[in-house]
Amino acid sequence: MADGNTDGEDVDLVRDQVRQILRYRGLIAAGIAVGLAGGAYLAVGGADTYTATSEVMVRAATADPFATGATADKNIDIGTERQTAMSTKITDAAAKAVRAPARKLAHCLQVTNPPNTLVLRFSCSASTGRDAADWVNAVTTAYLADRRAQTNSTIDKMVAGYKSQLDPLTKQRNDLLDQIRNTSNSQSVGSLVSLQTNLLSKITELQGDIADLKALDTTPGTVIKPGTVPRSPSGPGLPLMLGLGLGVGVALGLLAAWVRLIFDPRPRSVGEVTRVMDAPVLGTLPRHRAREQRQLLAGGHSGGRLAEEYRAIAFRLGHDKRFAERRRLLVVAPRGTGDTPAAVAVNLAASFAEMGREVLLVEADLRTPSLSGRLPSADPARPGWARAPGVGEGGWPAGLQLPVDAGESGSFDLVPGRRVRNVARALTSAPASRLFAEADEPGTVVVVLAPALLAYADALAVADRVDGVVVVCDPREVHREDLARVRELIEGAGGAVLGTVLHRSDPPPGSRLRLPGRRRRATPGARTEPPTEPAPASPERHPVP
Repeated sequence: MADGNTDGEDVDLVRDQVRQILRYRGLIAAGIAVGLAGGAYLAVGGADTYTATSEVMVRAATADPFATGATADKNIDIGTERQTAMSTKITDAAAKAVRAPARKLAHCLQVTNPPNTLVLRFSCSASTGRDAADWVNAVTTAYLADRRAQTNSTIDKMVAGYKSQLDPLTKQRNDLLDQIRNTSNSQSVGSLVSLQTNLLSKITELQGDIADLKALDTTPGTVIKPGTVPRSPSGPGLPLMLGLGLGVGVALGLLAAWVRLIFDPRPRSVGEVTRVMDAPVLGTLPRHRAREQRQLLAGGHSGGRLAEEYRAIAFRLGHDKRFAERRRLLVVAPRGTGDTPAAVAVNLAASFAEMGREVLLVEADLRTPSLSGRLPSADPARPGWARAPGVGEGGWPAGLQLPVDAGESGSFDLVPGRRVRNVARALTSAPASRLFAEADEPGTVVVVLAPALLAYADALAVADRVDGVVVVCDPREVHREDLARVRELIEGAGGAVLGTVLHRSDPPPGSRLRLPGRRRRATPGARTEPPTEPAPASPERHPVP
């Protein structure tokens, strides 16, 4: 079982790595484009070359090649013959015959030997087919002529050696014949005749050896395939070069994507986000069209898959033991000023309201508050548990709770944010603590929206009072170090990360979300960046009931 699980994990790891590499489609496409361009350039821009080949079957000198058991190749070292064919002596002779530069001919010449044969294959490349054929035939002819000359030279040397032995013997025999004619003693004549017989035998043997050498067939080899003028260039054509370029381009693109992946500081996968945050990924928001991203609430017919994703996230949170104990939820992003964290907080509040909970959405963004002007108002009737917690630092919270119409999901209350001079003091004031404590009532949920955690410490000021934190981030825009830092800050402040919600990038700053058919109310702090010294809050803008 362990081996099976290990194999499955290895397969999943490989699949995950391939999926991560394929994220960089731009680099892969660029590598393919470079490879195709290089292949096309080499195929079209390179000079055409023509290659002609010839084949020679090498044979040894023999007296009777048709004799039974004759083996003309037993004394041939084909490796030595190949080196001889490529020697400077052969190329110089061939260059002289065709009146071509010897260096150029030697550079183009290649000699190979098919396995288990006595065949030498000559090939030569040139800028024209006629030159290639002439050069390869000249080399073939020069090789055969050189080999014939070497064989004849060897035979001549051997014949001369035999004759040098034969001449003294012939002279000695002639002297013996003269002695036999001039001797009358029969016993002496017998001895001289015996010597003469021995000399005649040696002379006959030497004369036979000389005759055999002169009778040898000195043909050095047979041209079994002469060089002919090639009809087309020998280089790879455009289709082959494009194919090679495509292969090289794919390899280059994958290499570039792999290097980019290695040095990419962003999370590589959902599993890596889970490991860094030490919390599950609660959901991944689907990519929306521009017209679908113009509203915070995703309920109704316009929500579709997005609304169902929010319901699934709320369902998972509702069954989390840590969240079920206190029912307080802080929604925060690591960086940025996008609208997705606000959309997550609003839709989670709507989903909890749909589950029958009494929900209070607290906008703890006291730097750029905007929810009160972007959510539809419901009938101004509040649940019994929603009571004024009192006026805090700078007039927040002011006890103002706006009912929000969540469509088919029901309604929930919103405590809008307002700009204050001292944000940290307002978030840690006693009225704020009583506001967060509303979740202690049975069947209630408090959802708190705070600005980006790594931009301001506002979320840390309420983390120990809210406990459960949901981090909203775009994995393509955040670094692994940022996520690790967020988790450390939250745990250090006494909170706990319940999970992460992943999404795609929000629209650029300046394209604020708004509800169709509803005009946006001007609110203080509508700028993307707060001023260095916030202006004092005006109590007339948020009256205390």
